[in-house]
Formats: sequence, C-alpha cells, structure tokens
Amino acid sequence: MQFNPLADTGILLPEICLGTMTFGEQNTQDEAFAQLDYALERGLYFWDTAEMYPVPPKPGTQGATEVMIGNWLKARGGRDKLFLASKIAGPAQGGSHIRDGQTRYNATDIRTALDGNLKRLQTDYIDLYQLHWPQRPTNFFGKLGYGNAEAHAQQYVTDLEETLTALQQEIQNGRIRYIGLSNETPWGTMKFLHLAEKLGLSKFVSVQNPYNLLNRTYEIGMSEIAKYEGVGLLAYSPLAFGYLTGKFRHGARPTNARVTLYSRFSRYSNPESEWATEQYAQLAEQHGLSLTQLALAFIKQQFFVTSTIIGATSLEQLKENIDAFEVNLSDDILQGIEAIHRQQPNPAP
Repeated sequence: MQFNPLADTGILLPEICLGTMTFGEQNTQDEAFAQLDYALERGLYFWDTAEMYPVPPKPGTQGATEVMIGNWLKARGGRDKLFLASKIAGPAQGGSHIRDGQTRYNATDIRTALDGNLKRLQTDYIDLYQLHWPQRPTNFFGKLGYGNAEAHAQQYVTDLEETLTALQQEIQNGRIRYIGLSNETPWGTMKFLHLAEKLGLSKFVSVQNPYNLLNRTYEIGMSEIAKYEGVGLLAYSPLAFGYLTGKFRHGARPTNARVTLYSRFSRYSNPESEWATEQYAQLAEQHGLSLTQLALAFIKQQFFVTSTIIGATSLEQLKENIDAFEVNLSDDILQGIEAIHRQQPNPAP
C-alpha cells in the first residue's frame, strides 16, 4: 500500500479508499461489516460515504449506508483509526426526498445535513466533508455543453462566500476537520480556492470526480489545478460501473450486477465506450493482465490522484480490486493505452 499527502494538511491517505454506496441496497449490513473489516485488515482506513447513499437514491433507503457504517463503529470502535469522508447532497439531482429537493449549500442546510450525517454515523466529527455536486447548473454527472442563458437565468445559487463561511464555522465547532469538493469544474475549484485565500478561510483539500479509462476529462484543466494548487483527485467510478472489469463484454449481463439491475446506469454502455473497452481488454490480455488490473493500475500511476475510490458487492471483488494496485504498468503498456485513447478519447464523459 502506498500513501499520498492530502494537499498540505500533513495527512497521508492510502492510495485506495473504500466506497460504500452499495451498502443498504446491494449489500446487507452483515455484508457491509465484512467489507469494512476486510478493508481495515488490508490497510484501507479511508472510507467514503454520503447522506444520499445508497445508490440508486430513493426515499426508503436514504441514509442507510451511513447507518450501517455507524453501526459498525458502535460495534467495533476505533474511530480514531479511520479517515471518514461524507457529503452533503446538492439540489434536485439526488432525488426530491432530501430536504424536498431544495437542499442548498447555505449555513442552515449545511448544519441540518451535518446533523444527520453525524447522527447516522454515530460519531461527533467527519474527517472530510464534501459538497456532493455543484449547486449551480454546470457540467457534472455526464452533462455535455453549458446550455443557454435561459437555462441559467432563474437558478438560485448560494453565494460561494456563504458556503465557505458556513463550512468554516463547522470546522471551528470541531464537527468537520477538512472540506472537499465533488463533481466540480475547474472554474468552481479555482473560485473556491481564491475566495478561501482572500477571506482567510479553510480551503478545499480534494476533489472527488469520475476518472477512468473511458472518462479522462479530469485531465483537462483539473489536473493542472492539482499540480499547482496541491488539490488532488479522489477518483470515483474507476471501473466505470464494472465495464472496465470486462464482465459486460460481448453483451453479457451478470444477474446481480448494478448495470443489470438498474437501467439508469447507462453512462458507459454507448457503442464508443464498448469499442474502447474491448480495445483495453485486448491490450490487458496481450500483457498478461486482467482488465481490472489495467484500469486501476493506470489511475494509481497518475500524479494528480490522491486516492482511488473502489466499491464492491462481494469480498471477492474487493480483494481483486485491492490486489490490482500491486501492478505497475510498463511504458509499453502506457503507450498502448494512449494509442487507444487517441482513437476514442473520453467516450463516456
């Protein structure tokens, strides 16, 4: 296991973070406990969750993921040995059941959301608290194009200074230690960093965005921010909903796979993505690797990645994913990846 610095905080995080969004939907509490136990045994003390989880989000299960983690903490103890991350949901995108779909990044909603996070997690602080997606209308969750003026004209957006000030208050209250962004753009990231410096407030120390062989858009703009501002990537969807494990090759649909169960997960199923996935699979086979190993090893070797968030629905999958980080890709393999990327860049942004 390698460890990377979290911005300039002095904190070292493992190169792998355990993602938990299947807990409460595809995974029972017993299965969640088994994953949490195993992750800790392997040195994964960095766990990520959210008030919206599990996914797909719905009223009947909202918050169940945090509840299961909280139950684990109550049963096992050892809170001080963990680095626990969670998130406040933004408006509408996660479903109208969270604060009637009008959740904002203002002081009231941040306080209310955090009250819920802490209660469910059965802890009095969260190490990394993240804005799950921008409140303003912009490019995230696969949205292409910026739209027109009419689409933005009536959108209420909390002043960014108010958001930073509210988060600073929670840091001062000891309820959160550090703050992070998620699904954010270069403009949003730099604006927040500039305001924090100008106002003398805590800055965001990470950005949790999608990053994988089928979606390398983070490299355009955001990677430069990581280089010069020290705000690294927490890469989510590293296996592209499982497509980059190879289990969906040639039209296969395993019974219990997320893509099979839920039609909403279609981001990586377009013809361009399927073509690219097949090319990467063949490249991996040529070099005696699994597609999973190729996909995860590629991410860990990027300078701007602080940690890669992996999720699994079984211990076997979790073990395979963790073991993949022992692989280091040669220059020859990396050149092969770039050759495919040039032919079909970012087919699933």
